[in-house]
Order: sequence, then C-alpha cells, then structure tokens
Amino acid sequence: MRTFLSSALLALLLAATPLHARDQASTLPVPPSGVLGVGEAQLTPAFWIGLQPQPDKVILSRQQIAAQNAALFAQDKSMHELRALPATLNGAQVRGWIEDLADAPSRPLYDVDGKPVPAATLKRIVDARALDAIPASQKTRYGMVVRRAALRTFPTTLRVFREAGDTDIDRFQETAEFPGTPVVIAHASRDGRWLFVVSPRYAAWTEATNIAEGSKEAVLGYADKTPYRVVTGAKVYTVYTREAPAVSQVELDMGTRVPVLTDLAADQPVNGQTPYAAHVVELPVRKADGSLAFSPALIQKNADTAPDYLPLTPRNLITQAFKFLGERYGWGHAYDGRDCSGFVSDVYRSMGVEMPRNTSSQGVSPAFAKQGFGKDSSHAERLRAAENLERGDLIYIPGHVMMSLGQWQGQPWVIHDVLGMSYRMADGSIKRVTLNAVSVTPLLPMLAGKDSTFIDHMTSIVRMRP
Repeated sequence: MRTFLSSALLALLLAATPLHARDQASTLPVPPSGVLGVGEAQLTPAFWIGLQPQPDKVILSRQQIAAQNAALFAQDKSMHELRALPATLNGAQVRGWIEDLADAPSRPLYDVDGKPVPAATLKRIVDARALDAIPASQKTRYGMVVRRAALRTFPTTLRVFREAGDTDIDRFQETAEFPGTPVVIAHASRDGRWLFVVSPRYAAWTEATNIAEGSKEAVLGYADKTPYRVVTGAKVYTVYTREAPAVSQVELDMGTRVPVLTDLAADQPVNGQTPYAAHVVELPVRKADGSLAFSPALIQKNADTAPDYLPLTPRNLITQAFKFLGERYGWGHAYDGRDCSGFVSDVYRSMGVEMPRNTSSQGVSPAFAKQGFGKDSSHAERLRAAENLERGDLIYIPGHVMMSLGQWQGQPWVIHDVLGMSYRMADGSIKRVTLNAVSVTPLLPMLAGKDSTFIDHMTSIVRMRP
C-alpha cells in the first residue's frame, strides 16, 4: 500500500533534532500565493531549462534504459514479469497476491458523506473477494486494459476515508492502468463483476468491463508492435467517432505506447473520417463476450505524441514534468490525475524508463542508482546531498517523492505533486499553504513538522544514471 504526506504523517515525522540554522525561509520572498520564492517565471519550464549547462545531454541512452528496465523486472519484487509466469497458476500464489494487497479493515472508515461505513458493509466487501473459490490450480489467463481503469483494494466502487470530512484520499483506491496495459487475470469476485488482475507493476481489483481477455500471444505481442506513437502530453484523446464508440475519445495518459497501422490506404476513411490529418493507431477493445479485439482509432497529428520515446535529457525531464503543473492531486491516479509517485513515474515513462508504482518501492529499488540515508545520517550529510541534487533526481521522504529541478539561488528546487507545504517565516512563525496540485517549491525550507525539515527525513535520492 502507498502512504502519503498527510497532516497525521507530518505529526509523526516530528524529529528530536532542532531546526538547523540553514533554514532558508527568511531569505526568500513570500508572494501572494504563499508559495515561497516562486514567481511567474519559475512556473515555466524555460526558466529551469535555461539554468542547465547542457540541457540536451543524454543522461541514459536507449540501450542503457533497456538494460535498467530489464534489471528492474529481474531484481525488484514489486514488479511482475508477465512473460515469465508459468502456464498454470498455483492457488496459494493467487491467494497470496490478494491477501498481500490488504487485510480486512480493522479501523473505522467513513463514506463521502462523513458517515461511518457499517461493519456489515465492510464484511460483505471483504467476502466478495471469494477467497474460498480460488482453485488449487488454474490456467494462466491474459487480458488487456481497454480504458483508463481504476485498480482497487477490494472489489467495490465504494469510496472510504479514515476521517469524516476527508473526501480526497479514498483508502480503497490503489492506482490506475492505461489502455494497452497487459494483465494476468488471476481471480474473479463472487458476483463476477470484478477481476483481480496482475499488471507489470501492480496487483489489485478492477471492474471486469475494463479488461478484455485474449491469448498470451495477442496480449503480450501488442507492446512489441511497430511502428508506434508515444503519448508525450499529459493526456491526449482519440478523435470522436460515432461509428466506433469503443475507441471514441479514449483518454491516453503520458507514456502510453500505441501501435500505428500502416496497411490502410491513405484515402480510405477510418471510422467515418479521413485519416490524412491524424495518426491511425490500433487500440484494444472488449467484445460483448469479454474477449479481446483490436480496432483502428485516430489521434490528431497536432496532438502531443512522438514516434518514439523521448531522449532522457534535462530539457525533456523538465518539459515533461511541467506538462502536469497545476494538475489536481489524485490519490492513486484518482480525479483523472495522479499522485506524487504516479507523477514522477509517468514523466519518466515518456522517456521509456519503467518504475515501480509506489514510493515505498521506488526509493529502494535495487535497479536504480541511489544514495540512501538512515538514522545515523547527519543533517550535514543530508544537506550536502541536497546541495548536489541535479535535475531529474528523485528525493524520497516517508510517503512522498519530489523531482529535482536543479539549483537556483544557492539551493535546490523541486517539482512535486503535493498536498501542501509549511515553512518558517522570518519572525519564527510557521506558514502553511494548501497546494493539492503539482507544484514548484524550494526544498530546504519545507518543514515536515514543527522542528524538522523535509531533508531531515530523506530516506533516499534516486538518480537515473549509468
């Protein structure tokens, strides 16, 4: 399960170490927004790109990225190499996937109206997993996501919260997967309306209508088709078509790869429309019987896509990150958005870099170059690391990740999807600002509690480097 930087977590992060004198809050201007040191110029990618000595220098080549991705799937236990799964799934493994995701709720939960969710309701939801119906063994079944699909802790759409009045952090929301994502279909809910699926980087419940079942060859072969387009915008949509509703205005998020069809005549209409001003791509669709098929769809040529993954350069890292600037924070990719770990992984995915889904896995993955910090790491050591941050470095504290924009005005700056920020004013008081969006902030002044800063709680810095 993910964690997040809530007010409760901030309280837990209070450190015994007093705030160090290097706190920069008093030296940075406080604009009307309250976001320390950030003016209109700092809200543009051009500003940060202009600070880079070599903005177009390739950080990792395509070959190096491919090697790192291979190492990620081979070494990181949070990832799932679907091609390597056996032809038959053991019942104990399936049960383990489901039970490892979450235990039955043991604390009070509240609905969107702030009312306690009855224990009987929670019991029915937990029972809907039908663990008693898992066979001792079963043939490994494959499927594909056909629309932006929420992955849930339990087979239910009920949104639940830990506190009455908190309607943002749905505790049953895990993540989302995008069209074309391959999955293994491991189990079904008692009523058959939900499937427990295993994707390359997650295992959770999703509504059955989000998945089309197909052969292993068809499902896994989709990702190998060439040529293809990569979505490089925050999100793009296929062209509206009355003739083919399943591929009409389909949302495709950053990093999604879709095959391009090249065997159609240039003057042949596609879904009732000329394709000359659009890319003809192939998307998965779910037939009436739940099986997988493929259909042509159109993406306008002026939409933000590319013929390949973008080179991993400082310019592209900054440009891609800023395409999400101001997007509402969405826990588990809710609100048609993303959270902190989803934000950084979607940015890197547009350059072909695969990452685990959650901060708890990203910050410790054995496949990544990183610097770790522990209880014995001094403030001075952490400060030196922060002062040496380079663009694209990922800074992890418990439950949160930030992307470095590099150094400016003698200190590191970050872009991150964050609920809020706190910092100490010149008079010693603490200023708290609600952000709840992808935001640009300085790193050093940010407080993780009354007497400690974010850098005092850094657990690791991940660098996408050779």
